[in-house]
Amino acid sequence: MRELQILHFSLFLGVYLAALLGNSLIIIAEAYGHHLHTPMYFFLLNLSVLDLGSISTTVPKSMANSLRDTRAISYSRCAAQVFLFLFLFSAEYYLLTIMAYDRFVAICRPLHYGTLLGSRACVKMAAAAWGTGFLTAVLHTANTFSIPLCEGNVVEQFFCEIPQILKLSCSDASLREVGVLLFSACLIFGCFIFIVLSYVQIFTAVLRIPSEQGRHKAFSMCLPHLAVVSLFVSTVLFAHLKPPSLSSPSQDLVVAVLYLVVPPAVNPLIYSMRNKELKEALRKLIHLGQYQPQ
Repeated sequence: MRELQILHFSLFLGVYLAALLGNSLIIIAEAYGHHLHTPMYFFLLNLSVLDLGSISTTVPKSMANSLRDTRAISYSRCAAQVFLFLFLFSAEYYLLTIMAYDRFVAICRPLHYGTLLGSRACVKMAAAAWGTGFLTAVLHTANTFSIPLCEGNVVEQFFCEIPQILKLSCSDASLREVGVLLFSACLIFGCFIFIVLSYVQIFTAVLRIPSEQGRHKAFSMCLPHLAVVSLFVSTVLFAHLKPPSLSSPSQDLVVAVLYLVVPPAVNPLIYSMRNKELKEALRKLIHLGQYQPQ
């Protein structure tokens, strides 16, 4: 239905522009705000770049298909979309793990913060997140597209998603997937345990702070990151671990939007709401853009 195609295009365009604007403002504010050149904002800069990349990998193609009244994507573009999405999405998860370590050191080891999170260490940790995401994407993409696909060519999703592609396979892909899935599961579970243990120690340390103002400041430092991690993990877990009885094409579409489209648009809002330094930098940036020299 043409009306639904236009509605789909309009909704995706609104969310995409919100993600583009929010993440671009954070990137520019942190690039020009010298007081924001700290490990926390360096990692937030990387997070914004990854958010922009992940949403740009899938949403523009879906919007273009709606306008052109088509659902087609070439085999090579589908493979590229799978690789880029997995690369950026995995790297974002690993980066969120590193950001949990940053918050842990800032609250539980404040005297060692400059030593443990120097500029060189931060670059190495960010590079490790990007590199591990790249390795994860290479393994999954190579494994998925080495399997012969002979059960039609219809992917029941608005982007090329590995579970939907594997449904088109005419061979038993389970054995070939075991090694790759085991590797990814170990990384994902290890990162999740690390985040949980970090926040257990963070909350234990915060509750020991005698002053209410100190506790409030410490919680303010952690809540945005915790909210972003919770949104990221909960939507992904629901999408991939929900029982088959709850699965349907329309439901899968809604869930995919929740974990793929919503977080990149919401993350800048979450981080800027309770962050006075970032809000001040964004305010100065907006005022600078409004200034017209005579």
